[in-house]
Formats: sequence, C-alpha cells, structure tokens
Amino acid sequence: MIIVNLDVMMAKRKMSSGELAKRLGITPANLSILKNNHGKAIRFSTLDKLCRILNCTPGDLLEYREEEEGE
Repeated sequence: MIIVNLDVMMAKRKMSSGELAKRLGITPANLSILKNNHGKAIRFSTLDKLCRILNCTPGDLLEYREEEEGE
C-alpha cells in the first residue's frame, strides 16, 4: 500500500491546504482526496509540482507499507 504523507510535509512547511491547492492549480477537494489517501493515482507532473512547492523529494511524500491481512 502506498501512503501519501502530504499532511506531514505541509505541517513542516507551515502551509495550509488552501494555499497548496492554489499553488498546485487544483481544487481543495482534489487535494483532500490526495491527502487522505483516497486517490487512485497521481500524475508525475503533479508530484513534480508538489516537490517543488514543498521543497522535498517524492520519497518524502510517498511511503510504501506492506498490507496487513484482511486489507
């Protein structure tokens, strides 16, 4: 399972969801889907923008975890 640690990076950068959504050029609703791990995919162009805006790497935003039995 891939976990999106967007909220962690936003907190470290002291950036609100509204500001990040605006700078990314996406709706706050779409950012919320991504933040809450409900997205099915992310475009490389969006990941690139996120990394530039938050001054981080894809590895700071995305984490792999083994799925537990029953998930």
